[in-house]
Amino acid sequence: MRPVGPPRRSLPHPGQLRRERRALLRAREGRLRDLGGLMLEMFRRDQFRQDLLVERCDELLALDERLQELDTLLAASVSARRPAPSARCECGAPIVWGTHFCANCGRPVAATPPVVSCVKCGSALAADAKFCAVCGQSVSAEQAAELVEALPAAPAQERWEP
Repeated sequence: MRPVGPPRRSLPHPGQLRRERRALLRAREGRLRDLGGLMLEMFRRDQFRQDLLVERCDELLALDERLQELDTLLAASVSARRPAPSARCECGAPIVWGTHFCANCGRPVAATPPVVSCVKCGSALAADAKFCAVCGQSVSAEQAAELVEALPAAPAQERWEP
């Protein structure tokens, strides 16, 4: 059973994120110039208003936070669109999913690492993972060992020697 929570939203297109980032960088640059000019005018007139400076600095900090969010979203969006690297045999030939032997050299394809389910949310989890990628639940070494032991034993494969 999946935990009830807010629905997942898909990541925006990287182009949209880049446009927003460029616009924020231009706005930030303009506000930095304005802040410098404001400080210079306050110095010239000998009328220092700290509240006005703090307000402008808060605006700049908010822009910086949004830029960091956009950088994170952009990195996630680009990596989500990148295809996973294909599996390769020891000889370097690509291995087609579902095959049991390499088409180039005939070696048996290594078994995939065991996959278990998260104790908290039930999502698929590599047996050697330390945390669940979906809910963040910590998986202790003892729990992982118990889960792997509960898996059915894989048939022994003989190693092919050329």
